Amino acid sequence: MKILVVSQYFWPEDFRINDLVNGLAGKGHKVTVLTGKPNYPVGKFFPGYGFFKKNVEHKDGVTIYRVPLIPRGQNNKILLSLNYFSFVFFGMLLGPFYCRQKFDLIFVFSVSPITTAIPARFLGWLRKTPVIIWVQDLWPESLTATGAISNKYILKSVEVMVEWIYKGCGLVLVQSRAFTKSILGFSVPETKIKYFPNSAESIYKAVVNDAQCEGIELLPDGFIVMFAGNIGVAQDFETIIEAARLTEHKSNIHWVILGEGRNYNWLKDEVERLEIAKTFHLLGRYPMEDMPIFFAKADAMLVSLKKAEIFSMTIPSKIQSYMACAKPIIASLEGEGARVIEESGAGISVDIEKPQSLANAVLTMEKMNHEERVHMGVKGLEYYEKNFERTMLLEQLETIMTKVVEG
Repeated sequence: MKILVVSQYFWPEDFRINDLVNGLAGKGHKVTVLTGKPNYPVGKFFPGYGFFKKNVEHKDGVTIYRVPLIPRGQNNKILLSLNYFSFVFFGMLLGPFYCRQKFDLIFVFSVSPITTAIPARFLGWLRKTPVIIWVQDLWPESLTATGAISNKYILKSVEVMVEWIYKGCGLVLVQSRAFTKSILGFSVPETKIKYFPNSAESIYKAVVNDAQCEGIELLPDGFIVMFAGNIGVAQDFETIIEAARLTEHKSNIHWVILGEGRNYNWLKDEVERLEIAKTFHLLGRYPMEDMPIFFAKADAMLVSLKKAEIFSMTIPSKIQSYMACAKPIIASLEGEGARVIEESGAGISVDIEKPQSLANAVLTMEKMNHEERVHMGVKGLEYYEKNFERTMLLEQLETIMTKVVEG
């Protein structure tokens, strides 16, 4: 098949769509990507890229067309809005010129913002090509949950846009079964909605504990609880840092945070204010390829989200990464994410936004012997291989795409 993937984010930014594209190309499909200039999460163009630089690239048999956009900046709502809308504008303006060939299918990777789908819908209409959208975040629910927008008139306009997007797609894929109810609320027939979960990149697997990479020497000695990913509003670092303060009396327990995001500076200031730098470590962002090496040094992996209905419907994609590396998980989640942890036996799930509960879970995990934690990791890996394994899901996606193309 000739597949056009539309995603505002793509390599060298770290998103699951990178691996999906590589997987489809590796199976012999001709894949083209329409994306923006990389600037996530740092908020400025990656080295070598610019507004007019590197409009076309080729990587591993995939052609990548990059449209200009306004960098998202850091903690600036105006720049973030301009970032979203500039991708839509230039995607619609330049997309038809870049992507002139005939495609069998257009595939949209829909993390926030859902506006990414607008150029795809336009190209689908223009080229009479079916569109599949893979929904990672629900809009407008994500906007209200993170406090980005509260104006009811703006939210109503977003709802109208979202309905137009969903109804114009041949199929709506959802990363969590709990998303289905929300999609049905936009008058989308249930026959056009299909569950398709996230997997993890092939690099995520258990590695030997003595593997080395840049930055690994910064890890402290002791019991390590590790969080890897975006440091944003949704991840509820208020609860995490308070739980860390509650375990500070156990000097061998260390909280290690890998990543960056809009709340990074706030978190750094809180660590200094609470004077817990001896047990709470902000190591910054490292290449995704190094994550399994970091994970191997951890005693437990951490995942958390704020209390909101939208987040209870979500399965954070880091869960798949942790499971693929056979690591025990401590989860401050509710809903679908908590269900996966409990059903798999991969770790401990606690009440959301309860620092004492999270601290108690860490203390419980620290008291376990090594074999008990290894058993949890193995249970998670078994669950991953049954429900989220990469090759299995790629084959499922091929079948889904073929049915849509054939009508």
